[in-house]
Amino acid sequence: MPADAPPPPDTVQVIPLGGLGEFGMNLTVFRSHDGIMVVDAGLMFPEQEFLGVDIVIPDMSYLSDHADEVKGVVLSHGHEDHVGALPYMLPWLRAPIYASAYTLALVRAKIKEHAPQVPPELRTVTPRQRVPIGSFEVEFLQVTHSIPDAMALAIRTPAGVILHTCDFKLDQTPVDGRTFDYQRFSQYGDKGVRLLLSDSTNAERPGFTPSEASVRPTLSDILQTAKSRVFVTTFGSHIHRVQQLIDLAAEHGRRICLLGRSLNNNVGIASDLGIISIPSGLSVDARHFDSVPRDKLLVIATGTQGEPTSAMSRIALDDHRDVKIAPDDLAVFSSRLIPGNEKAISRMINHLYRRGAKVITSEDAPVHVSGHASAEELKIMLNLVRPEYFMPVHGELRQLIRHAKLAEDTGIKTDHILTVETGTVIEVSAEAVRPTGEVPTGMVFIDGTLEEVEEIVLRDRRHISEDGIVLPIIAIRMKTGTIEGEPELISRGFVHVDESEELIGEATRVVMKTVQACSAEERGDAAVLKAKVHTDLKRYLRKTTQRRPMIIPVIIEI
Repeated sequence: MPADAPPPPDTVQVIPLGGLGEFGMNLTVFRSHDGIMVVDAGLMFPEQEFLGVDIVIPDMSYLSDHADEVKGVVLSHGHEDHVGALPYMLPWLRAPIYASAYTLALVRAKIKEHAPQVPPELRTVTPRQRVPIGSFEVEFLQVTHSIPDAMALAIRTPAGVILHTCDFKLDQTPVDGRTFDYQRFSQYGDKGVRLLLSDSTNAERPGFTPSEASVRPTLSDILQTAKSRVFVTTFGSHIHRVQQLIDLAAEHGRRICLLGRSLNNNVGIASDLGIISIPSGLSVDARHFDSVPRDKLLVIATGTQGEPTSAMSRIALDDHRDVKIAPDDLAVFSSRLIPGNEKAISRMINHLYRRGAKVITSEDAPVHVSGHASAEELKIMLNLVRPEYFMPVHGELRQLIRHAKLAEDTGIKTDHILTVETGTVIEVSAEAVRPTGEVPTGMVFIDGTLEEVEEIVLRDRRHISEDGIVLPIIAIRMKTGTIEGEPELISRGFVHVDESEELIGEATRVVMKTVQACSAEERGDAAVLKAKVHTDLKRYLRKTTQRRPMIIPVIIEI
């Protein structure tokens, strides 16, 4: 059989194109003799060394090469690491997309931004609904997670049942009352599951992940005892957390102010679907921030990871148009620290302290819980399903290996556990479940912003080769924020400096104007200054030249 030929009629291939060996980029291909089903299409946010890159998506060349075989795309839930890469499938995808109502509402907004020539067909599914997709049949199973409408997938295949938990935890008291479907998981275990794929994110954490409801008492105490404004920053997608904050604000006589584009969009979608409820008159627009007494206001803002242009970051720098934080105001980080963001978060907290604010993080008090199952919950899942074979997914290699050990502890044979990484082809047949080869995989670096969502899907080197690179170099005395001399612009592959003096001169003035418009504190924060220079210079060069060079601001700290 040729290496890339479809499997025989009684065999199925499981091919992870992302999500095994890294956090994010979750995408798994299920291939039978007569077609392909895709589960999730996620992105990953770049490491600091990925200069000029906004997001990272899986290399989907394997899928695009087999686009005519794709019968459907199934989305488990609406987090970016599961749906963020979907828009980059649209140029070649001609198959329907299946997901819950809330997930599809989030996806619609992404699709609208990318304006595909052929809009995809979106099909809404509900828990326990069965959907035929080629030779597969998928049943959607309700799970608890940190976003509404999350679902696992029971996939009936020619080679037996494959159960994919996707992201989950076993929350006994979910905020929305939608409990984990233990009964259906157990029924599948009784009937027989050939292969289980299960979320490994928290495999290294012992015990159980606390319920989302467990943060309520702490947040309630904070709102009750605070004598000033309370600013809570949380993930824009965490609708359950936002609902709890809304309920507590009403309970303690505070009005709420929602800040951040993603937060307002997600709350608006959830409100339209009846997933979140805001009492009439509770919400106040940011423009009327000062009209509410300080001890009667709760601000909910995005920016948990210190993103330079986020609402909370701008507030910390006293750079928000409408909202100011004052001495003795309280900032609560109701979120986890994503590895790699430590410096950005630390800088933002330092800026808040400079404003005289008080700060509470999850290290100080239980103001955040994870949305992923810890070790004991993973064991419960393994015992509920009792699979013949097991493959840990969603995590770095160390989490996958730890999850594999948990499976051994529950009695699964060592030779029935497959610890593999992205790109491995797993063949599921009546004889065995085993790796049989590899397909091309990798990362694709995307350079784009929310206002530039046309086809800006470029690998790093391709971007530089087509549009070049511009390095604005700025010398700053970090203690005082004083600019040392004029900025210098270096161009490679964009324009020749000697032949484009007028353009380079005006671009230099744009950079200088941006730096001068920043406060001394902003000029002392390299990440914030880089973001502002990048945005303004990119806008100018695009308008003037209709080209998009890669812009990498360089801050020389003196």
